[in-house]
Amino acid sequence: MDVAGRTGLWARIRDGLRRTQQAIAAHLQDAFTRPVDESFFERLEEALLASDVGVEVTGEVVEELRRRVRDGLRRPEEVRGALREVLRSFLPQPQPLQLEPPPAVVLVVGVNGSGKTTTAGKLACHLTGLGKRVVLAAADTFRAAAIDQLEVWARRAGAELVRHREGSDPAAVVHDAAQAAVARHADVLVADTAGRLHTKTNLMEELRKVRRVLARQLPQSAWESLLVLDATTGQNALQQARQFQDAAAATGVVLTKLDSSAKGGVVLAIGRRLGLPVKLVGTGEGPDDLEPFDPDSFVDALLPEA
Repeated sequence: MDVAGRTGLWARIRDGLRRTQQAIAAHLQDAFTRPVDESFFERLEEALLASDVGVEVTGEVVEELRRRVRDGLRRPEEVRGALREVLRSFLPQPQPLQLEPPPAVVLVVGVNGSGKTTTAGKLACHLTGLGKRVVLAAADTFRAAAIDQLEVWARRAGAELVRHREGSDPAAVVHDAAQAAVARHADVLVADTAGRLHTKTNLMEELRKVRRVLARQLPQSAWESLLVLDATTGQNALQQARQFQDAAAATGVVLTKLDSSAKGGVVLAIGRRLGLPVKLVGTGEGPDDLEPFDPDSFVDALLPEA
């Protein structure tokens, strides 16, 4: 992505996060222009909770900033800079998708309504734009609409689609898709899976079955299991992540609707509590509205420099 495009992407996210940033500003207001006392930390705590960072992570942020203040920080600009550093330290380092050796497997998982199928399609467009040969597996066989939706994305991306009838075994779909990926010398197999509630044990077991089939078919392939989370659901997204981390062996998160969320602080909770990197962010419905996550730009959007 060129500099202009990247600037445009994070301008959209910064605009979308304005409500989150305003929630912080509403509590801190002139806090950074006054001595750092107990009322400052109280306002900071309220600000972080309002942006949906969560109780545990908020406590850790506040305690770390207290420690730095005890070590000698006094001037407001120093404290603001230290807070930015603490927030950034809670986010894992950026991690690109692991796509070597081919055919790489990218399993796309998440609950209904998170933007999972759209993310699979946009990812196919992104990868073919990089010159990759992509096979899409329509393994969300519970919804005919999902299969049809992925077919549209496959045509748009110039990717091959492997699909079965609605209601067929998702494991059979990924089995055939894996064979097609090998036969077509594909670079990446992107598998959409059925949206499921993270509390439904039988559906999570089916997801484990899909993983086992792919692992048997492509034992030497690079592997990504991307958990698609809707940023607007806040702390509920963290609960989903905890469950899917086990069933899907999640390697990273795709955060959708980050540009329209007032709960952007959940990114910090995901990074701190689960250690999962946010690998991609979705900012719209278009094929180009999926880009690598930039932790530095996120902190800039959440807490701009003075």
